[in-house]
Amino acid sequence: MENNVIKQIELLGVVPVIAIDDADQAIPLAKALINGGLPAAEVTFRTAAGEESIRRMAREFPDMLVGAGTVLNVEQCKRAVDAGAKFIVSPGYNDELVAYCVENDIPVLPGCVDASQMTKAVNAGLSVVKFFPAEQSGGINTIKALAPVFPKLRFMPTGGVNTKNLMDYLGFSKIIACGGTWMVKKDLINGEKWDEISALCREAVQKVLGFNLMHVGINCQDADSAASTASEFDKAFGFAYKAGNSSDFAGSFIECMKGPGKGANGHIAIGTYSVERAEAYLKRLGYEFDESTRKLDASGNTKAVYLSSDISGFAVHLVQR
Repeated sequence: MENNVIKQIELLGVVPVIAIDDADQAIPLAKALINGGLPAAEVTFRTAAGEESIRRMAREFPDMLVGAGTVLNVEQCKRAVDAGAKFIVSPGYNDELVAYCVENDIPVLPGCVDASQMTKAVNAGLSVVKFFPAEQSGGINTIKALAPVFPKLRFMPTGGVNTKNLMDYLGFSKIIACGGTWMVKKDLINGEKWDEISALCREAVQKVLGFNLMHVGINCQDADSAASTASEFDKAFGFAYKAGNSSDFAGSFIECMKGPGKGANGHIAIGTYSVERAEAYLKRLGYEFDESTRKLDASGNTKAVYLSSDISGFAVHLVQR
């Protein structure tokens, strides 16, 4: 169970951390998160409405990744899990709480910011911990200093994370995701500004995915046609001609295929910081992928894959930036 939940968190990249005062706002808030592309919530137990909010979200949206945060002891953990929480997050390391979660196969991310706490986590069999409060504890530099000592441990930083420093964290391979409050601040929830929350979630998702246009592939008839086409773009616009094996390039944005390739008109390569996160995001939107086109890197991670269907005559594939 833990690995599945951790993987879901990793594929999202960002988990909204929510303190909610009115359980009646739980359902519209959950809808706002889902509409914004972040179907997840770490609902803190530090408000009286936390437990009931988890219950309502989990019941109404069973596919949503709902967890409980600021869990301080086993009693709160039991209540959170009974309400439907799929994972537990605590601000610090509590031996009894961690032991209970491990024994009962409940994914738990205890707060750890120093070597002593991380040693406890590793010895308890945990693979991921919360790094809290992140910015106040030295941020990404502290994590990078500690990570080599615990090679099998990964981190979810929370506290002071925002759109400005988000990718500083996610750019490090030991970070599975970041917890954040900036898209679900109390004034937005209490003001029931659901559209604004959705917009901030979408902004966070786009920040995490980092979509950009890598290149456009033109289907040419043969090698001579590919060379001629690439040379024409070089002549007209100064996009330097570069010969290749299966295609020639004009600059870095125009690929001229030496024969008919995928797509009636050609293909479009969309770059992303994480192909696997981008694929998960697009699947939630209903897109499917052609497994025969999947390419893996040396670590077994997807570095490129095509959508199953063309868009306006162009095959589209995701490429690792």
